[in-house]
Amino acid sequence: MPLEVCRGSIRVLRNSLAAKSLQKVDFQCLQLGCDSAHQYLEGTAVISHPLTRLGNGTAFFKIVLQELGESFFQSGTINTLLSGKLAEDCAKVLQQGDIMVVAGFGLAKSTSGDDRHGCQLEVSEETGSTIYICPKSSRTAAATETVAMSVAPKYTYTPLNRLKDGTVVNLYGAVKFFKPPYVSKGTDYCSVVTIVDQSNAKLVCTLFNANRDALPKIYKNGDIVRFHRIKIGEFGGQMQGITSSGFSALAFDGSVGTAVVPRTSSKAFTFTDEDKKAVEDLRVWVASNLSDSAPAAKLSDVQPPMFFELTCQLVGKAKVDGSSYLLKVWDGTKCPFPPGRVLVNEDDLEGDGVLIRQLRNLTVDIAVYDNHVQLARSLKVGSFIRIYSLHAKTQSPEGKPDVSYVQFHLHGGTGYGRGISVLPESNTDVKQLKAFLDSVDLAECSDNFPPPEEESAYLTLGSCLERCQQLSVTVLTDHQHFDVTALGTILNSTIPQQYRVRAKLRRFEPKKLHQSVKLHCPQCHLLQEVPGSAELDSILREASAAPANPGVRLSFCESVVWDAENLEQRCVTVHFAKHNELLQEPEGSLILIEGATLNEILRLSKKFKGIIPVRPTGDNFALLDLSAPFFWQGNIQYYGCKHCSAPKTLASLSSLAAEQEPSWEPTIVAQALGIAPLRYVFVMKFILDDGTGTLDVYLMDSKDFFQIPASEVLTNSMFQESMEENMNRLCPPGSNLDDFPWLECFIKSYYIKDGTEERLCYQIFDTTIAEDI
Repeated sequence: MPLEVCRGSIRVLRNSLAAKSLQKVDFQCLQLGCDSAHQYLEGTAVISHPLTRLGNGTAFFKIVLQELGESFFQSGTINTLLSGKLAEDCAKVLQQGDIMVVAGFGLAKSTSGDDRHGCQLEVSEETGSTIYICPKSSRTAAATETVAMSVAPKYTYTPLNRLKDGTVVNLYGAVKFFKPPYVSKGTDYCSVVTIVDQSNAKLVCTLFNANRDALPKIYKNGDIVRFHRIKIGEFGGQMQGITSSGFSALAFDGSVGTAVVPRTSSKAFTFTDEDKKAVEDLRVWVASNLSDSAPAAKLSDVQPPMFFELTCQLVGKAKVDGSSYLLKVWDGTKCPFPPGRVLVNEDDLEGDGVLIRQLRNLTVDIAVYDNHVQLARSLKVGSFIRIYSLHAKTQSPEGKPDVSYVQFHLHGGTGYGRGISVLPESNTDVKQLKAFLDSVDLAECSDNFPPPEEESAYLTLGSCLERCQQLSVTVLTDHQHFDVTALGTILNSTIPQQYRVRAKLRRFEPKKLHQSVKLHCPQCHLLQEVPGSAELDSILREASAAPANPGVRLSFCESVVWDAENLEQRCVTVHFAKHNELLQEPEGSLILIEGATLNEILRLSKKFKGIIPVRPTGDNFALLDLSAPFFWQGNIQYYGCKHCSAPKTLASLSSLAAEQEPSWEPTIVAQALGIAPLRYVFVMKFILDDGTGTLDVYLMDSKDFFQIPASEVLTNSMFQESMEENMNRLCPPGSNLDDFPWLECFIKSYYIKDGTEERLCYQIFDTTIAEDI
């Protein structure tokens, strides 16, 4: 109930809240980012402002709470902002001096500028807040009954085929795909969940929370989820969901006939008979309409190479190195192949040594990498876990090709739902596994597998390259919910479309990688070659041959004429941009140069922030022909599009020079001069092969795919070597296609005009080279 007026002692209310596992928090302990889901605070209402309405009609009620027993200053008081129906109800009953208890509150930085607490409380029915009021007039009364001022809200649920952009809704769905919670690029945990329902619509939800346990506890595809207050947005023509203020989630086992028990870390949630019926109806639908796309297997079912889902018990763990961790697990069955062992220091191995030796022929070593290490380190020995997209592969010890063992890897990243979940002992699968483990006769499990002490049984984890080759050397930067489509299917699909593919790079063009760098106009899509040094020098020398006009000056520049060495009748004029009539330090200043050669400009570009080659025209200056760069900065030349630019005279730069802190950045200079800048891009053709067909796809990227700026490759030998190494790993020279690594990427199909005809093309997008390649 969002608002309750208590007719009795505050002590009774505190006992009631404690029974709901809510803990009291003091004002001084309130900090931004703290999880307040299981906390409440109490204070006396010392100030209450009149109820007002915001521009959209939403009710707004502001209260100042003073902490009980505290004096009226600084952190002893806090601004409390109520909105919506809860604000209206509270304004009707709250009196100055009443004690208010707030549970389910939000925290934000205070915007009042007063001497109260640095945070402010944000309270509304939509975020699941509850307010208890102990009136001053009846605080000494003996009665302890609680009178509800409003009833619990009746939630309405939206089918997935009726979602609208920009709305916040409640919904039910069955899990078709999910990624266990992982640390996002920020500080929050993230989980990606794709759900479906009886309307046959699909919704991809990206969920964030600073508390891992607050995200839905999903353990397998087919589980049922209930989301309250999830925000709907349209992205790329598809509806997607994301957490909003007050988001909450329940999860349920999706198996027909199992108990309908909500899985949640929250102690305060509503669940009615109607909710139970909604879960059971979805279970029946799932049983006949949703297949489990993640194959589960026991260790006895392992047939390398394969990826599978394993439910097991952890019997030992150990750190291997900074980017890998060892999990020693069993599920009561025996792997049909000798398992490889990961060599670790015995003192570093956590677990019961006697039990580990006793189970040595039933356990397998799982090497966990990269982003999964933090969770692996936190696992408790003896706990039951489920590992998703676990990779089993055979490996032979060095020098012994006739001997092979099976290795188990949980690779880095979250592709294909890779991750680990800790299963509660109440889980149906855990109950069945425990019963099976208790029935295993360990004495009968002894066999002739090589004992773990035999040196050949210990296998290294392999190089970083080998690990990447097993899965993918590329990373998807968006749309991870897309299903993989075979190339053979794409060749027969309608246009335009977007696809997620998994293939190998059979070959690429151009072989001379420096030839892949081009200039591209984002406006007219012009694509042109980058002029070479000889061509540039010729353009500049032709311009320098034109007679100078010493009478032309720029008001914001100070000009100096230099005689060119070893050349007859040629001088170089340098115009130094001034600021407040003063010359600036070279590293932050702009110069305009007239009559210089390529070598002269390159020497000066090492000293000045920017250089613009110019030529006199009448009583002013103009840029050179746009075949030459309009701006030089360091080793990079910036070009403009001849078709989209409308060049202005150099006097247009006077407004930039007059600014308080002139910024001679290429984009700002281009805008002032009417230039549509070209950008450096990589343009390559990849021939992909996934066994179902081959496909020519184009890569046009400025910096994201190779994680190298195309603008600097031509002048930076280190970037050139890095690019060459990457391509040699994507497409190893002299190797068989079977030994090539897998590329996972997004491609889109489209038509382009080729004369009078249209030509079908495919292009890579939202894909990058893995950092650990």
